[in-house]
Amino acid sequence: MVKRRLPRHVGFIPDGNRRWATDRGLAKQDGYAHGIEPGLRLSDQCMSLGIEEVTIYCFTKDNLKRPSAQQARFTEASVAFAHAIADRGAAVLVVGDERSAKFPRELLDYRERRGDGMKVNLLMNYGWEWDLDGLRGDGLRSKDVSRLDLIVRWGGGRRLSGFLPVQSVYADFYIREELWPDFEPDQFDAALTWFAQQDQTLGG
Repeated sequence: MVKRRLPRHVGFIPDGNRRWATDRGLAKQDGYAHGIEPGLRLSDQCMSLGIEEVTIYCFTKDNLKRPSAQQARFTEASVAFAHAIADRGAAVLVVGDERSAKFPRELLDYRERRGDGMKVNLLMNYGWEWDLDGLRGDGLRSKDVSRLDLIVRWGGGRRLSGFLPVQSVYADFYIREELWPDFEPDQFDAALTWFAQQDQTLGG
């Protein structure tokens, strides 16, 4: 069997949590907690495949325009996921504006990478303008995150939504129509099969 060419670094945009909740007669904020277990299954899948680094979009500065109940629940879900993935042995780095009161204080220790396993970068209270504004001083604020090879977005959206604009410059972009809480491993398998078929010249 020919070994499939794997991306070294994959980004994930797990969209559709609120739509998933409303489709089931739940409050929009109830969808976020249902995204934790799919995230752990996807991370386990990446670890077993030998993928070196993943980045997950947890919440952005723009998401903070949402009602307070939603803010509380997506922050709670993000913190729970961070602790759970760290317990699985991942090398966790949280990237986001820690100076803001909206940054989860219990994750401040993860503003520097902790752990020795697969690199997992979690974008929390992240904003592309905040990231690029670092170039005025010490450099890109997400400078510890490597260039992306593949980005997978759930929920049918066809936009990056500010996801790591510098590291995404040559990434292939794969869309799933399923809402994030309905994740199944075969969805990522399909993304990897598609990725292996792409002609990656990086402009050459």
